[in-house]
Amino acid sequence: MFVTRASGLSQGAGAEGAPKRLTYDEIQSKTYMEVKGTGTANQCPTIDGGLDSFAFKPGKYNAKKICLEPTSFTVKAESVSKNAPPEFQNTKLMTRLTYTLDEIEGPFEVSPDGTVKFEEKDGIDYAAVTQLVASGKPESFSGEFLVPSYRGSSFLDPKGRGGSTGYDNAVALPAGGRGDEEDLTKENIKNASSSTGKITLSVTKTKPETGEVIGVFESVQPSDTDLGAKVPKDVKIQGVWYAQLES
Repeated sequence: MFVTRASGLSQGAGAEGAPKRLTYDEIQSKTYMEVKGTGTANQCPTIDGGLDSFAFKPGKYNAKKICLEPTSFTVKAESVSKNAPPEFQNTKLMTRLTYTLDEIEGPFEVSPDGTVKFEEKDGIDYAAVTQLVASGKPESFSGEFLVPSYRGSSFLDPKGRGGSTGYDNAVALPAGGRGDEEDLTKENIKNASSSTGKITLSVTKTKPETGEVIGVFESVQPSDTDLGAKVPKDVKIQGVWYAQLES
């Protein structure tokens, strides 16, 4: 769901200070120049007032304006302590504030037994190919999603090798059949296959009169493999989300 390559993260401190979180109407009332350079464009809206529970009646809704804003990125790696198991370690982003997903939409159903189901259908800044379907209780509904290859098969590495174009082998003519060794094969034969991630969303507050919902989420997905040359690492992304439900 999130394009989060391991190379886009480095070990270090957490996120820097962020501007005050605004409601949807407050964001819409601002001009481009009032938003530019403030960090607000990378934030999901919040709710003014509302209820600390899921207060929507059973029925079929259309979820729109869904926004997913990561606030924490950690990568599972070897612990600094001897003989300790791998653990999720803090990271520092090496990119600009452009990682929030926005304008996601799709059907949202509330069953009589209190469970909910959301199916992603479309959205700006969002890849529909990820095919997310999440279901469960409002306090914790989850689903798996497709994680496409971070690079396409036509991407060429520094030695001109690619999955569907470029050279097949860029190590000249190794003696003794070394070109078939595992380490070289992983570099020569590119793999652009997809993998699977899982996201869990929780509702923390709702405002039925405006149809607004906010909450928190946690997503775990594999990092890039450099087209099969590296073993992926688990990336945990935590953050906040916002949506509007229309009946």
